[in-house]
Amino acid sequence: MLVIGLMSGTSYDAVDAAAAELRLADGTLLLKPLGMVSTPYDDELREALAGALPPAAVPLARVCLLDTRIGQAFAAAAVRADRELCGGRAELVASHGQTVFHWADGGRVHGTLQLGQPAWIAEATGLPVVADLRPRDVAAGGQGAPLVSLVDLLWLRGRPGTPVALNLGGIANLTAPDGTAFDTGPGCALLDAAARRCTGGRLRYDVDGALAARGRPDPALLEELLAEPYYALPAPKTTGKELFHAGYWRAPEGMPAEDALATLTLLTARTVADAVRSVGATEVVASGGGTRNPVLWETLRGLLPGTPVRVSDELGLPAAAKEAYAFAVLGFLTAHGLPGTAPSATGARHPSVLGSLTPGRDGLRLPPPAAGPPVRLRIE
Repeated sequence: MLVIGLMSGTSYDAVDAAAAELRLADGTLLLKPLGMVSTPYDDELREALAGALPPAAVPLARVCLLDTRIGQAFAAAAVRADRELCGGRAELVASHGQTVFHWADGGRVHGTLQLGQPAWIAEATGLPVVADLRPRDVAAGGQGAPLVSLVDLLWLRGRPGTPVALNLGGIANLTAPDGTAFDTGPGCALLDAAARRCTGGRLRYDVDGALAARGRPDPALLEELLAEPYYALPAPKTTGKELFHAGYWRAPEGMPAEDALATLTLLTARTVADAVRSVGATEVVASGGGTRNPVLWETLRGLLPGTPVRVSDELGLPAAAKEAYAFAVLGFLTAHGLPGTAPSATGARHPSVLGSLTPGRDGLRLPPPAAGPPVRLRIE
């Protein structure tokens, strides 16, 4: 089955569309990557989205506008991926949507909201669409995240030692082979917000870590930031920009922008490294935008001496597209009536078949249910 996975993360800068050929054989899910296209949000939509994220109060009219505009942006990305990567032969689209609120309180998740109306995707492509993947896990008592943990567990199964999958997105998360999974804290979220604020909006992020490279971390400030109660919560746990939003922290009066970025870079690397050590990892396989920040990357590696830290490209999944491919897998599982969650990772009471289905141009024609769930994932 040719499946397109659509993803826009907590950095909300673009829609990534990855295409994969997927098939299930003797308990092994075979994934052949066909490539990725990335379509940036236009400036107007990006600003509207930024203005609607926590802690902003948003009228329902703005929610409706964003649901429509994001759905149209995802639809355009899916059309492009079908044309450029699948030769017009795609059979299914799996859309993560754009997370705008993750209702976590008291160690529990009570709800989660992703915008990007899937009807626009189905109308534009003519294909059935799997969307709203997170809420079912939340309804089953789970955190709804990290939702790609099942894919990570299948993918890294059989590797020696204790390999962990790390996503360095706006929020960082990891998955360990025993099924432990959680958000470690801010990945690039605070870095991006500080870069925008320090440059008056000229930069959306610290390009190549250049600002942080010129600064020096402030030890006292770092310790203050590390006192955030979230870091001490037990797994499973999830967070988002409801906590680590643009107003979460501001540099002390007179602190150079370079020192602020250096401190926040060390904060991300330190909280990730602490999480990696807490699960006894012997190898880290990383993906996400943070892998392209050389200062963050080298700081993290320096905090984990003796533990190989490599990008997922080395194992066959491009770091920039890994989450989009993961959601293509989750869509494939849903279409075949298979669960897409690992309860040990999200804390849910049981595995769940994820998402809602929007019919395509020819109605809803799904493949026969699979005989059983996969036990491993292999990249072809």
